[in-house]
Amino acid sequence: MKLISVVTPCYNEEQNVEEIYRQVKDVFRDLPHYKYEHLFIDNASTDKTVAILKALAVHDKNIKIIVNARNFGHLRSPFYGMLQAKGDAIISIVADLQDPPIMIKEFVKKWEEGYKIAIGVKPKSQENWCMSFIRKVGYRLIAKISEAPLISDFTGFGLYDRSFIDIIRKLDDPYPYFRGMVSEMGYSIIEIPYVQPVRKHGKTKNNFYTLFDLAMLSLTCNSKVPLRILTIAGFALSVMSLCLSMFFLILKLVFWGSFSFGVAPILIGLFFFSSVQLFFIGIVGEYVAATHTQVLKRPLVIEKCRINFD
Repeated sequence: MKLISVVTPCYNEEQNVEEIYRQVKDVFRDLPHYKYEHLFIDNASTDKTVAILKALAVHDKNIKIIVNARNFGHLRSPFYGMLQAKGDAIISIVADLQDPPIMIKEFVKKWEEGYKIAIGVKPKSQENWCMSFIRKVGYRLIAKISEAPLISDFTGFGLYDRSFIDIIRKLDDPYPYFRGMVSEMGYSIIEIPYVQPVRKHGKTKNNFYTLFDLAMLSLTCNSKVPLRILTIAGFALSVMSLCLSMFFLILKLVFWGSFSFGVAPILIGLFFFSSVQLFFIGIVGEYVAATHTQVLKRPLVIEKCRINFD
């Protein structure tokens, strides 16, 4: 019997972990020809999440738990959990129930048909329309300028064959952009659409900073276009500045007594070019920060404890 590993990252999800455990267990009752393990990797929750998981693990040895020593972020912890899974296929599913566990059956079916990767994409979502719009615009903008064809409306929810996991393990990336890796490796991928439901319990852990961090990471990992744009824009602005300077010099020479340049254009030009320079420096800084993270080679996660591992 093949083993399927279900990996669920969680952080302060005391209202959801028991329900996601139950729903996944119900799904595998309908897949009796597979063994399964449900690996929860907890990012140092401060509520009762770990206590609830430990109580479940006492009665069900299919549950495995990794508790992190501290919160290592929303990218490193889930990725580390997938690397620790032992299954012939690994399924990533979040704890907030916005990834429908019932889709596991469809993922497994596509895997049996020969697809190495089966993922869920959410062209429609029941979340706030404003946030949904911003996400869609972000997905499509980044996909346009990425070197690899990134998948829109994809959050990481899906099934991944062991061969794919073995390859990304060799990358040894200390701050991995998993969604980009899925597109970049060139595996056969089947996309299965679904409508993302709203979160029923608890509050989302994503905020402006985490979403901005994800957007910048996707840019620096998958595209050099921003750097090319900065180079072209810098050259274009320098040419424009030279032309304006020559234009005003000619006006001053022709109308020496009557032409007055004034203070306003100088201030406007000063603030404009200062803001452009700050923006350019910020983009370059993101690439430098990404390189710095790679050079440090710090571990993805430091574990506090493991439960139900052989």
